[in-house]
Amino acid sequence: MRVSNAAKAISLALSVAWVVGCSSPSTLTDGSGSSSTDNGSATTYGSGSGSGVNGSGVGGSVDVANLQTVFYFDFDASSVRSDSIADLEAHAQYLATHPTASVRLEGHADERGTREYNMALAERRAKSVERFLAINGVNGVQVESISYGEEKPAVMGSAEGSLSQNRRVELKYEAR
Repeated sequence: MRVSNAAKAISLALSVAWVVGCSSPSTLTDGSGSSSTDNGSATTYGSGSGSGVNGSGVGGSVDVANLQTVFYFDFDASSVRSDSIADLEAHAQYLATHPTASVRLEGHADERGTREYNMALAERRAKSVERFLAINGVNGVQVESISYGEEKPAVMGSAEGSLSQNRRVELKYEAR
């Protein structure tokens, strides 16, 4: 069965409403237009300052080689953190202006929790970044999400410093 553009638009609108509706009621605006909770995770998307972008608006160019490609998450959370917004917006701008570019989002979790829970958490993290990119104009066919759970740690060890580096989504360009 073919899905009409209207159904896709309604689905996207409902997804955005769901994300906004599920956000914490105690949000603070940091002055850049993005809202964040006290733990530093962003709850609204698409309205940051856009730093990290060379040029702006139509015709502006983005140097993705100089952007952050690993985005970290708080313990047991899948919300995009406010310190990731600017670079993710720049990646979104690049992908939106380069329709042949594609990216793989690799979700990861630390070793705490069951294997199944960590696979699901890492998938939620990757999907959170994917939603952020979609809301900022990236075509869904350009993005692939995959979950590795706790299977591919960036750093070995059980100290909080090691664990925090394993709670991440890595953005890897397949084609530029």
